[in-house]
Amino acid sequence: MMRTRIKEFRARHNLTQEELADKVGVRRETIVFLEQGKYNPSLKLAHDVAKALSAKIDEIFIFEED
Repeated sequence: MMRTRIKEFRARHNLTQEELADKVGVRRETIVFLEQGKYNPSLKLAHDVAKALSAKIDEIFIFEED
């Protein structure tokens, strides 16, 4: 299972879901699904999201054992 802190980091940077999606090159819905933990990103997408939020991948995406 995976949790994300995208919403928290977006708030720090005053970014909307739409703005983050534009920075990363995905649709807003992708950001919604990532934030809800309904979508596991590719390594490239995880990297791009973390970079856009000035964070490390493991600060944004928290993987938990079931």
